[in-house]
Amino acid sequence: MAGVDFLAVKIYCSGEIREILIAELSQLDYDSMMETDDGLEAYIDKARFNEQDLNDILNKYNGHSIAYEVTPVVSRNWNEEWEKNYDPIVVEDKIYVRATFHREDSSFPYEIIINPRMSFGTGHHATTWLMLKNQMRVDHKGKTVLDAGTGTAILAIMAEKLGAREVIAYDNNSWSIENAPENVSLNHCRNIEIMEGTIDSLRLGRRFDLILANINKNVLLSETGQYADHLVDGGKLILSGFYEQDDQSIIDCAASSGLELIHSGHRNDWSSLVFVKK
Repeated sequence: MAGVDFLAVKIYCSGEIREILIAELSQLDYDSMMETDDGLEAYIDKARFNEQDLNDILNKYNGHSIAYEVTPVVSRNWNEEWEKNYDPIVVEDKIYVRATFHREDSSFPYEIIINPRMSFGTGHHATTWLMLKNQMRVDHKGKTVLDAGTGTAILAIMAEKLGAREVIAYDNNSWSIENAPENVSLNHCRNIEIMEGTIDSLRLGRRFDLILANINKNVLLSETGQYADHLVDGGKLILSGFYEQDDQSIIDCAASSGLELIHSGHRNDWSSLVFVKK
């Protein structure tokens, strides 16, 4: 029997406070949060779980109906569940995203191999699908790319396959830092550097031709100004991780940092926006 390394915290709440709770939990040690039909799920190292911290956050929103449950996650079973429940993903008949146990298909111009472990970002979620689609709209050849909140590194891998000469991909999620290099290796990428941290802590001190960020709305609203600072003039920023109804708040935030919207795309109520730095 494999040991229990992580806990899954399932929070049942209304959609109106789901993103707020994701933002709150992100300030603690929670990783790989994802939205569900009835709330959200967040994962945390068993040794770092503090139930009082969780209750302190939830009690701030006691005007809403909130419940939660904590269940153990057996590390050994993650890829087994992935293999049983997930099929390859196709994006615009151009990109084929598969795991190692799926068959190869050379009929697609781009193939990406992703074994997710505990990191999310496999192409199944609408936001990842939209990001990949929008990457195909933007010239990567010979460009420098920053992938913010890289997760499985799927977007960084796509950037190199599209011709980027250098990709820096970072995340503050320990599972991602373990998983991303494995996926980079599986795809035989040579120009991707994986870093652990945030855009604040890394202090990159340089600018990029293209920045990719598939994160939740509150983080994007907080960090878009910094993305703009890290873009060259004429550089592109591709964002996702928010609903179509949130487009205007993201657009307004970007505009205040000198970013102009040049494309928008939507899928299953989720949104992705492409900006250029004036």
